[in-house]
Amino acid sequence: MKVAPSLLSCNFMKLEDEINAIEDAGADYLHFDVMDGMFVPNLSFAFPILQQIRAHTNMTIDTHLMVQKPERYIQSFADAGSDIITVHVEATEHIHRALQLIRDTGKKVGITLNPGTPIEVLIPVLHMVDLVLVMTVNPGFGGQSFIQECLSKIEFLNEYRDEHQLSYEIEVDGGVNNVSAQYCIDSGADVLVAGSYFFKHDDYSIPVRVLKGE
Repeated sequence: MKVAPSLLSCNFMKLEDEINAIEDAGADYLHFDVMDGMFVPNLSFAFPILQQIRAHTNMTIDTHLMVQKPERYIQSFADAGSDIITVHVEATEHIHRALQLIRDTGKKVGITLNPGTPIEVLIPVLHMVDLVLVMTVNPGFGGQSFIQECLSKIEFLNEYRDEHQLSYEIEVDGGVNNVSAQYCIDSGADVLVAGSYFFKHDDYSIPVRVLKGE
C-alpha cells in the first residue's frame, strides 16, 4: 500500500518543512491538486509552486488536474516536474487524445472520474493508463465525508485489472482516514490519498503506518 498526502491540506507557510516531514515519515507520493475554478468551484496550485517543490524533493509528484480541457496544460505540468498526471474523463471531449498527450511527455498516465460518473465509462481507455483515481468525494474541497458507495468502483477496477492482465494502480482520494482506509484496502486499492486526516497528526509517521495497514 502506498500513501499520498494531499498538499492541499498542509501548512502552506511551512511547505518546505511539510515536504521534509512527509518524506521522513515514509510516504510514497506527493499528491498535488490543481483546480481552475471552473471544473470545480475552487482554485489551487499552479506551475510555479510545482516547480519549487520539484527542485526540493525527489519524491514522486502525483498531479491531479481538476481543470476544464486539461489538454491545454499537460505539457506545462510535465515540464514543471510532475511524475504522474491524472485527468478527469468528464473534463474533456477527447479523453484518448488527452491520455496520449500525457504519454508523449514521458510521464505516467492517470485517469479519474467523479463519484456520480459510472465506472464503465473508463473501460475503453483502461489499457492506456498507469493509474486510475477513484474519487470518493466530489472534488474541489478538502474535509468531506467518504462516499462508501464508491467502493464498488474499486472492486470493479481490481477485478477488471486481473481479468485483462493490466497493471494500473488504483488510487483513492476523498475522506480517507483510519476507518475508510481499510475499506479501500479490502476492495483492492493500491494508493491512498489523505489530506485532513493526515495533516491533523503532529507525527506524520502515524498516519503513514495506519494507512499502510501496519
